[in-house]
Amino acid sequence: MKQQSNLARLLGYAGKHKILTYLSWIFSAASALIALMPFWYIWRILKEALEAAPDFENAVYITHYGWMAMLYAVLSMLVYIAGLMCSHLSAFRIATNVRLALIHHISTLPLGKIEQFGTGKLRRIISETSGSAETYLAHQLPDKAKAFATIVGLLALLLVFDWRLGLLSLIPVVLGFATMTRMTGKGMQQKMVEYQNALSAMSCEAVEYVRGIPVVKTFGQTVFSFKKFKATIDNYEKWAVAYTKELRLPMMLYTLAINSVFVFLIAAGICFTGNGVEEKFLLNLLFYIILTPVISLTLGKMMRQSENEMIVGDALQRIDTVLSMEPLAEGRNRKHPKDFSVELKDVTFSYDGNTNALQNVSLKIGAGETVAFVGPSGGGKTTLASLVARFFDTQSGSVTVGGADVKDIGNKELMDTVSFVFQISRLIKASILDNVRMGRKDATREEAMQALKAAQCMDIIEKFPDRENTVIGREGVYLSGGEQQRIAIARAMLKNAPVIILDEATAFADPDNEAKVQAAFTELAKGRTVIMIAHRLSTVAGADNIFVLKDGGLAESGKFETLQKAGGLFGKMWQDYQESVQWKVAKEA
Repeated sequence: MKQQSNLARLLGYAGKHKILTYLSWIFSAASALIALMPFWYIWRILKEALEAAPDFENAVYITHYGWMAMLYAVLSMLVYIAGLMCSHLSAFRIATNVRLALIHHISTLPLGKIEQFGTGKLRRIISETSGSAETYLAHQLPDKAKAFATIVGLLALLLVFDWRLGLLSLIPVVLGFATMTRMTGKGMQQKMVEYQNALSAMSCEAVEYVRGIPVVKTFGQTVFSFKKFKATIDNYEKWAVAYTKELRLPMMLYTLAINSVFVFLIAAGICFTGNGVEEKFLLNLLFYIILTPVISLTLGKMMRQSENEMIVGDALQRIDTVLSMEPLAEGRNRKHPKDFSVELKDVTFSYDGNTNALQNVSLKIGAGETVAFVGPSGGGKTTLASLVARFFDTQSGSVTVGGADVKDIGNKELMDTVSFVFQISRLIKASILDNVRMGRKDATREEAMQALKAAQCMDIIEKFPDRENTVIGREGVYLSGGEQQRIAIARAMLKNAPVIILDEATAFADPDNEAKVQAAFTELAKGRTVIMIAHRLSTVAGADNIFVLKDGGLAESGKFETLQKAGGLFGKMWQDYQESVQWKVAKEA
C-alpha cells in the first residue's frame, strides 16, 4: 500500500476547506508572475532613457512605465494577500481538526499510558507540533508555489533578453542549489528529528521542574537538584553547537554562491565589450544586475521551505505516536457488576515489560468496605489501585468489580463505577461550581452545592465575593492544596461512584485542612467501597482491612489492632511513624 505524503495526510483533515488550499497556491503563483512585471517596465524605462539620452525630454513614457510598475507591484501584493487569506482559513481548520482528533483519541487512552508518555510531550504535540503544521499550510506552502512560479518566470526573463547573460546568471544558481541539496538531504532529516527530540525532552522536563518548585522551596534545594532538567539543556546546547559547526562551511559556500552572480555579470561585461559597448548589451546588463538579486532571495526561500517540510514531517510522526497508542479495549462479552466488591486474582503487572511492579497479588474487598493500602515506597500501592480503575491492564491475572472483569465492563460504565481522588488534585481554570460539575455534567446547581457542603467546602466559597461562581486561577484567586482537595472530593461526591480510590489524598493538607478533608472523607465513604492509599498510618486506623504491600507483593493483611500487635512489617512501620510524629526541633542553648 502506497504511503500518503505529508501534504495528503494534512489535507485529509481539511474537509470542505481543501479547495481553499488549492486556491492559495494559484493566487500565490499568480502573484509571483505578476511581481515580475515591474522588472519588465524597469527595463522599458532604462531602454527609453538610453535611447533618449542626452535629450531626456523625448523620454515621454517613463512616467507611464513607472506608474505601471507600481500598479503591478500593488496588484501582486493584493493577489498574494488573497492567497494568504485562503491558506489561513484552510490551515486553521486543518490545525483545529488535528487537535480535535488528538484530544478525542487521548480521551480514549488509559490514564496510566498518558502519564507514562509525559504531559509535557503531549502538550507540545497538541499545541506546538500541530501549530507547525498550521504554519506550513498557512505560509510555507503558498510561498513554495510562489517560489516555483518565480523560478519559471525568472528563467523566461533571463533567457529572453540575452541568453548568454542568462546562462551565466544560472551558474551561481546551480552551485547554490547543489550546496543547498547537501544541507537539506537525509542527514538534515535526521538532524531535524534530533532537534525536535531535544526540544521535546526540554519541554517535558520543564513541566516536571515547574511542578517540583514547591518541593524545592520547602526543602531549600537549588536548581541543581533537578539534574535531569539541566541535563536536557546541556544536551541541547552540545547538539546546537555541534550542528552549527557542521553547517558552517556549507552555509558559507551557499552564501558565496548565490551572491556571486555579479562577479559573472561583471566578467561577462568586460569580456563581451572588448570591442566597444553596445547600447542593447549595456541595457540588458543593467537589467540583469537589477533582476538577479531576486534569484538569491528565491533560493533562500526554497532552502527554508525544505527545512520546514522536514519539520512538518517530524510533526506528523510525533502526532502518529499519539494516534497509534492503543485505546482501552472493551471485551466482546459485555458484563455488568453485580455489586461493588473488588477482587484481584494472581495479578502480575510490569510497566516496562522487564521488572514486575506487582507479582501474583490476590486480595478481596467486600462491597461497602473501607480498606487501606500501606507499605514502603515503591511497594506497588498506587499501581494496584490503578489497575482497579483500569489505568493499566494486567499482564496476567484478573481484576474484577462486582464479579465482572474490568476488561469486560464498558469504559463509560467503569468510569461511572470507580472514582479516583488523586494525591495532587487537578482543577481547571473555571468556576468552583463548574469544577464540581465535572463529576456529573447533568447535575443541577442544588446537587452541586449539596456536594460542596458535604465536602466541607463552604468556608472556601464564603471567602470570595462571587462564592461558587468564583473562577479559579483568575485575578489572583488560587486555592491551597487542601482546599483543592476538598473541591475534588465534592466532585467525587457529585459523581456518586460506588467505588472510591483515595491516593494519599491528605499529603499536602495543613492540620486545619486535614481535619476538614478527613471529615469530607467520612461523608464520602458512606455506603461506598473505599480504597485508601496512605503513608500517614494514623489515617487508616478505622479501616475494615489493611493490606501491607512490599516489593510488589502482599506482605500482610488484617485489621489495625491485629497488625499492630503482630510485630511484622506494619508493626515496625507503626513504631517508626509514632517516633517520627514526636520529633521536635531542639533549640540551641
